[in-house]
Amino acid sequence: MKKLKTTVVLSLIGFCLFPAVIAAQEQSSESTYDRTSLPIREPERQIYTELDARNAKAPARWAVTAPKGAPNIVVVLIDDMGFGASSRFGGPINMPVLEKLGNDGISYNRFHTTALCSPTRTALLTGYNHHSNNASSIMETATAFPGATGVRPQTITPMAEVLRQNGFSTAAFGKYHETPPWEISISGPLDRWPTHSGFDKFYGFIGGETNQWSPIIYDGTTLMETPKDPNYHFTTDMTNQAINWMRFQQALTPDKPFFVYFATGAAHAPHHAPKEYIDKYKGKFDQGWDKVRAETLERQKKLGIVPQNAQLAPKPQDIKEWEKLSADEKKMFARQMETYAGFGEHTDHEIGRLYAAIEDLGIADNTVFIYIVGDNGASAEGTMNGVFNEYTYFNGVTETIQDMLKHYDEWGGPNTYPHYAAGWAVAMDAPFAYTKQVASDFGGTRNGMVIHWPKGIKGKGEIRSQFTHVTDIAPTVYEITKIPAPKSVNGIKQDPIEGTSMVYSFNDSPAKEKHTVQYFEMFGNRAMYKDGWYARTIHRAGWSNKPIRSLQDDIWELYNSNEDFSLSNNVAAKNPEKLKELQTLFMSEAEKYHVLPIDDRLLERTNAKLVNRPDLMGERTSVTYGEGMKGMQTDVFINTKNTSYTITAKVDVAANSNGVIVCQGGKFGGFSFYIKAGKPIFTYNFLGLQSFNIASAQALKPGKHTIVYDFKYDGGGLGKGGTGTLTVDGTKAGEGRIDKTEFAIFSVDDLADVGTDDGTPVTNYGGSAHFNGKLDKVTIETKK
Repeated sequence: MKKLKTTVVLSLIGFCLFPAVIAAQEQSSESTYDRTSLPIREPERQIYTELDARNAKAPARWAVTAPKGAPNIVVVLIDDMGFGASSRFGGPINMPVLEKLGNDGISYNRFHTTALCSPTRTALLTGYNHHSNNASSIMETATAFPGATGVRPQTITPMAEVLRQNGFSTAAFGKYHETPPWEISISGPLDRWPTHSGFDKFYGFIGGETNQWSPIIYDGTTLMETPKDPNYHFTTDMTNQAINWMRFQQALTPDKPFFVYFATGAAHAPHHAPKEYIDKYKGKFDQGWDKVRAETLERQKKLGIVPQNAQLAPKPQDIKEWEKLSADEKKMFARQMETYAGFGEHTDHEIGRLYAAIEDLGIADNTVFIYIVGDNGASAEGTMNGVFNEYTYFNGVTETIQDMLKHYDEWGGPNTYPHYAAGWAVAMDAPFAYTKQVASDFGGTRNGMVIHWPKGIKGKGEIRSQFTHVTDIAPTVYEITKIPAPKSVNGIKQDPIEGTSMVYSFNDSPAKEKHTVQYFEMFGNRAMYKDGWYARTIHRAGWSNKPIRSLQDDIWELYNSNEDFSLSNNVAAKNPEKLKELQTLFMSEAEKYHVLPIDDRLLERTNAKLVNRPDLMGERTSVTYGEGMKGMQTDVFINTKNTSYTITAKVDVAANSNGVIVCQGGKFGGFSFYIKAGKPIFTYNFLGLQSFNIASAQALKPGKHTIVYDFKYDGGGLGKGGTGTLTVDGTKAGEGRIDKTEFAIFSVDDLADVGTDDGTPVTNYGGSAHFNGKLDKVTIETKK
């Protein structure tokens, strides 16, 4: 027995030593890599004729490594923050980390995005224009046309995948919003999820926004439960996750470079910030958006961010004059901006923790830290007054100032889902005129950017004014890391990279710009840039659902952006030939990059059937679900809006059972069919403004039951009411009226669940939302 134990110990020692032996034999063949074809092909396996391994010599282990000296890459992307928001770019929001990195690095004042989140992100992560990526808009408004399908083509490979196959560790944290919504389910395919698009690690949310206090989080492709911490905030959580991942990666493989994509949900609505950060700005916006806008321009001039002759572009007529507002309007609007500013500063603080961790690891000198202040301009989607609950806007419900003032003290906290008024969006985009969604104005597309790389950038605190674009990030990273954009991936020829590396500008401030031609288009807002000249048409404002005029009747303007930083002086009348030249060029570029045909529909494009977008439910009128099915997006859950429907559940319960049978949505709108203290109840939560409850008077007896909720829709249009009826084992148990319903959407981040209610709760369950009985199946049937 002792001999056996000795043998086992020696075997284990041998096993533990084995990796060390392999490591000692490992040999890089970097000089022989063909990095233009991925995956990099391994050498042919050697053939042996020797019988005994003791008499043969093993070849050196082959492994792909990154080019020698390749730096770590960190790309930080803030959401919905305009050019004139941050203190580094003259704005009123204190962002000291951005300032520090800018003072130690270089800042770009003519960097551009696409005017909307998904398109900007796919362009950043690939180096190709958004239409080339089939991302004409957000994934939720994809259509059947090339350039707009929402499905990345095989001829474009994400930068993360290129770096991963070239020896980098890769990780993404925060917002992704590149996965088509019909692919966000267990059925997949998972090809366009982060961990199948080049990222070894993903921790964040898949959709366009999330509740910062109670987010829906994925770790890889696994849906996680929100941590039950009263002090929880997602930006802090994602920062902790990123720091832990970097430390772990560096502890294990310190010689292996990493790529981190750190994309905050902030400062996209809902504007959620810790109270102490909101309180920092108390009273600091009482002067209103007009004065804030003017003050920002003056600071921008002092900082050298804009030329001394720059003017404020004329403010759109839809935006009210601050001085003409009522006292209540001023009070509420100021509070909205205090919250947004606190949100922005808190985000910068968390990015500071991320950078401090890099310094603590001793790798800051050879880490390229790219800090992009916004994926588009500031958002005007709060329309003229802002909202307590963003989903009121999507469901056509108008909130009054008095409605919002009821939530004044809790604005930005867990009981609100707020967005500010469009006047603040225009101010945060100073000195420009328009906002997010308006791709034809720099207010929608120009964002501040800082690049910090002590080993590779000599200048400190300098401004770079070359025209640059979000498609330039990937080719910049490729040049820095000495990794070429691939010509072939998995045997598929790749499209030529469309962005232009910015490395030429790093240490040559007056260098002639190399990205000299760029089109812009979003929902019919379109423009053409060439060598400083800029032709554009304003087709629709970011706070409006309808275009100003038809695509054929749009009025084009012309600007010399080299002399007119803010696009204030339309010179079309003086330069008709130049305007015509750029209009012709736009059509040529639009054809080349799959921009045509232009689809300027907004709300219509959310209807999958209308635009021939995949819809997992299709024409189905009945679906049966089971316990454990949760986190179901709108596109993968049967639609019960604007129609009659029946929910039938088969359960097995004990006395006084509790928990959710099925629900969709959350605190700010949704429905839940559940059992509380043994009694079946149906609650319809109308936008967090009003709840309708239909309950059984009697508790269920222990045992098996069939519980049915039947809703008869009134009809006569969208968002109407109806009558709800509960039955237990065929016997009527309760009935009641639901006076109104949500016609468009409950939530993009509080999803549908069976047997629980993850995220924010639809209603107060008086305990755990998890169903404590046995839930056999739940069938939902709609009646057209």
